[in-house]
Amino acid sequence: MSAMPDAAGVPGPDEDFWNVEGLVAELAQIRRTWRSAHSQHVEYGVEGFPSRVRLAKVAEELCGALFPLRLGPDFVRLHNEQTFVTQSLQIALSRLQAQIRLELHYAAAEKQEAEQRANAIVLAFSRQLPEIRRSLDLDIDAAYRGDPAARSLDEVLICYPGLLAIIHYRLAHALYNLGAPLVARILSEIAHGGTGIDIHPAARIGKGFFIDHGTGVVVGETAIVGDNVRLYQGVTLGAKDFASESSGALVRAQPRHPIVEDDVVIYAAATILGRVTIGKGSEIGGNVWLTHSVPPYSRVSQARAVVTSSQTGNAVPPPGPLN
Repeated sequence: MSAMPDAAGVPGPDEDFWNVEGLVAELAQIRRTWRSAHSQHVEYGVEGFPSRVRLAKVAEELCGALFPLRLGPDFVRLHNEQTFVTQSLQIALSRLQAQIRLELHYAAAEKQEAEQRANAIVLAFSRQLPEIRRSLDLDIDAAYRGDPAARSLDEVLICYPGLLAIIHYRLAHALYNLGAPLVARILSEIAHGGTGIDIHPAARIGKGFFIDHGTGVVVGETAIVGDNVRLYQGVTLGAKDFASESSGALVRAQPRHPIVEDDVVIYAAATILGRVTIGKGSEIGGNVWLTHSVPPYSRVSQARAVVTSSQTGNAVPPPGPLN
């Protein structure tokens, strides 16, 4: 007999009230149907998947190891900085290895092979950390030089969402290239969720990269961004269309996002789509919709706003200079 709600309207503990057994059976059938239709994915999850929660902790530990006095815990001082970095790296790299092993295990012939490949990836990744730190120093400097509101380099590093997204991107990009694309994507999506900035880990981004304000920025998978490029909030470097095979399946990893050359500034809410090239030193104005290439040192702006009288419909001349 089904449980009756109590005085507060909350059902009793009898699971039959919810028909849990029926729900479990139906969900199991849906899973079987999906796995039958996607047989290449049946082996996924045998050993578990990489954990977003654990990778968020890894990212936090790596940030602390790269910038111990600024992004580490408040007990870190100059006298214990080296000890903290040593411990953080040992913990972070071990945890990262475990997550990459989970990603690799389903595709490896044996569990031992996944273990060995994960070890090799993390070792190669660890050797890139000094260069990642040097690149981030240039990104921090670009933000400080490009934003008059920044009072210090410390403010940029501690406060700016664009910098947080770039840190995660540079870590994720290294892992993506080393053969851990799922872990890399999780790291980039952790930053996406926290900042509203979506940078695919496969994108290629040069040095001195600055994202001001940041919310709503999208940098697609095959985008190429040169050195000393500045983006403002709402900028999209996206795809115009998607090639497909005769079966209707999308062609993946085909170059379809913009190439942005060195020293380009792209202002708020500009949308640049397709495999087009924005030439060196160009400025793309706010709210511009651009689907073609522009030569170096171009200035692209949207049509000027037209002001008319709501009473007569006649054009209203712009006001003169303020006294």
